[in-house]
Amino acid sequence: MRRSLQLMALSAALLIIASCSNGSTEAERMTEPAGNKTFMVKGTSDLQKIAQLTGKDSLNRTDEFAVHGTDLGSMFTVDEKTYFVFGDTFGERPEGMTGGGGSFWRSNVMAYSSDRDPSDGITFDGMIADEIGFAKELLPSRKIDHDEMTIIPTHGLSANGALYLYFMSVNHWGDPGKWDANYAGVAKSTDEGQSWSVVDGLQWPGDSGFIQVSPFTVGDGDEATIYFWSIPSGRFGGVQLMRVQEKHLEELNQYEYFAGADSQGEPVWSPDMSKAETVVDDSVGELSVIWNPGLKRWLMTYLREGQGVVLREGLSPWGPWSDPVDLVPASDYPGLYAPFMNDRFLSEDGKTLYFALSLWDPYNVFWFRATLETLEDAD
Repeated sequence: MRRSLQLMALSAALLIIASCSNGSTEAERMTEPAGNKTFMVKGTSDLQKIAQLTGKDSLNRTDEFAVHGTDLGSMFTVDEKTYFVFGDTFGERPEGMTGGGGSFWRSNVMAYSSDRDPSDGITFDGMIADEIGFAKELLPSRKIDHDEMTIIPTHGLSANGALYLYFMSVNHWGDPGKWDANYAGVAKSTDEGQSWSVVDGLQWPGDSGFIQVSPFTVGDGDEATIYFWSIPSGRFGGVQLMRVQEKHLEELNQYEYFAGADSQGEPVWSPDMSKAETVVDDSVGELSVIWNPGLKRWLMTYLREGQGVVLREGLSPWGPWSDPVDLVPASDYPGLYAPFMNDRFLSEDGKTLYFALSLWDPYNVFWFRATLETLEDAD
């Protein structure tokens, strides 16, 4: 009996060690230099528009929350709940209206969902609402042109038991794809998104390359590190990269910026934002980056103004990144922008990708899917 108990204890210990080792290996794999790895994604196929997520004609009937028109829809998941964060939002709109506009303007609103099946669209459980049931503005803005026109959340995340929204304060909307930012900042909620407060001192200058971000957390516990792929205001800048330990998220001086790689391919990190190097040199709008555990590769989507939505594959957070492949052509969906992914919504070992996409006409958010064609498929 004693021998059996000893063997059982040893087996349990080995399982725990193996589990920890596997978790560590995955985190290490996500951030190791490219080495001899090769790109796997050679193209995309089977693009489908599955459902409309917002507006009165959507499966969620968000007009009941006074959301007739909205855009963006970046996503982050906390336990069993996925939050969808939207930009400028309007109540009733004239029939046939294109683009932003209408009554009851809010700079930002949020929906949430426990739906785990992306194949038929995403059903919202509800929206963060005010006392009368309308979707409420999370972060108020002055709504004064050439001062603070609006505050747009670029992405959210969960860290340290709280929710965070990274946002940009827009000074002025300019020509298509161009706008001026006052600064980028961060807001925090400790009551599941019901109320928000701006984190003091956590800001990036409006002319920097860190105005719009897409974060992803690698590791857990004290070892958790959050990587942020970042672009300037507008849609015509390249991608830079910063990181911070989760436990130091609210401390600006703890953020580090990718400043190139050494002769061994290891990343060099600097506390000086001016040292940041570009990891993707392109005209990048509304980027989204996730780790695809099936392919064991990073995926990046963004709007390439005039061409449409493209996808790149990354061998490490800092690259190299593949050449872009077409995901959604602008010729098929005029006025498209903001392709946002979430690693919760992958299937077929990472080869089926689901994502949100905004269309300027009818100024609402839609749900799409596509198949990733890989080198393995040719074998």
